[in-house]
Amino acid sequence: MSAGNRLSALSLALVTLCAAGPVAPTTAHPFAHWIDGTAASEPQIQVQRYDADTFVLRQSVRTNFEAPFLYLLFGQDRALLIDSGSGGLKIRPTIDALIAQWLARNHRKSIPLVVAHSHSHGDHHQGDSEFAGRPDTTVVGLKPEDVATFFGVAHWPDGIATYDLGGRALSIIPTPGHEPAHIMVYDPRTRLLFSGDMLYAGRLYVPTDQFAVFAASADRVAAFAKAHPIAMLLGAHIEMTNTPGKDYANEAATHPDEHSLELSASAPARLQAAVHRMNQTPVIGNEGDFIIYPRPPKPRP
Repeated sequence: MSAGNRLSALSLALVTLCAAGPVAPTTAHPFAHWIDGTAASEPQIQVQRYDADTFVLRQSVRTNFEAPFLYLLFGQDRALLIDSGSGGLKIRPTIDALIAQWLARNHRKSIPLVVAHSHSHGDHHQGDSEFAGRPDTTVVGLKPEDVATFFGVAHWPDGIATYDLGGRALSIIPTPGHEPAHIMVYDPRTRLLFSGDMLYAGRLYVPTDQFAVFAASADRVAAFAKAHPIAMLLGAHIEMTNTPGKDYANEAATHPDEHSLELSASAPARLQAAVHRMNQTPVIGNEGDFIIYPRPPKPRP
């Protein structure tokens, strides 16, 4: 992408941010309409501010059919970016601009950045190379042992670690099954649970040989949710329409009448119950706002 195109894409992102503005975290639907490919044109990336230290970014389906969501969280000591996109655009200019704005508002000169991932599937880390060599930046590795070591998970996957951004102590919950290094991140300040690809408004793909691992993760998340107040879950994609039980076709180019990004606090318990109803015989299970979607494991290289 040329410098001019990068500037154009960044300007669009910042216009969208200003238009969205701060949104009260307690509203039933805290976000404005997300870019969904249905307009004649849309920015490559859309940013909405949940609060002064929490930003939600969505990559346009026009850049990649996955249209993933990314999350940027600030604490007093460091910032955390969860996922770096699925390629087809430059992520770093928007992240750098958001950090610069945050620093200006907080009368700061710098803040370290950690780039981590909900999991290691390619549509969540294609932007990592943009952050290689960026000053004061750490990019967390993609293997379970990399994730466990960085966040201090003592007993993967049964242990839950605390990772403090500085006055903002996040819980790191290992949730393998969809993918071996998958995690969820809970923020007690906002009561948001960032749930990645394990639980979102879409098809929850589970390799059949990992179904027992996925079920154990569902138990772990349900137990955590029962013990902690959760306002809502924010996942990594939207693949469901507003019609209960109706999803989009694979690799859909547009997402008209999308389901909201957020899932309710009841979702972990509903996922757990649905998984256990299958009694270790994984089948497609449509729960209305998400679909458990077992599929054969990919051949090993």
